[in-house]
Amino acid sequence: MISIGTIVMGASDVRRAAEFWSRALDYVPRDGEVEDDWAVLVPADGAGPGLSLGRSGTPVQEHPRVHLDLYASDAAEQAAEVTRLMSLGAERVDWDLYPDAPDFVVLADTEGNRFCVIDTGRG
Repeated sequence: MISIGTIVMGASDVRRAAEFWSRALDYVPRDGEVEDDWAVLVPADGAGPGLSLGRSGTPVQEHPRVHLDLYASDAAEQAAEVTRLMSLGAERVDWDLYPDAPDFVVLADTEGNRFCVIDTGRG
């Protein structure tokens, strides 16, 4: 059976993106280094999928078909994580597709890639 090894995201500045995601997720470079055009980050504790970053000149999609969902256990943790991620360089996205009373917050990383922080405590 196959499994997800890495999730691949584009970045105009791979080193900047690797710095953000390393700090955001407590990931480390798999091979101990980050190249100008490619990096594979893995969980520092060894558990979970990797995140690969490849140099890309393609514009960021306003409504991406694929994105990361980061899980928080409740609303308080979600708020704390949104604040922490923004302190690392993420930006809040003015998301036009929010439902009433959303359980997610849409952010963009340092490269503009969209991702969500989900309050999983709502059930």
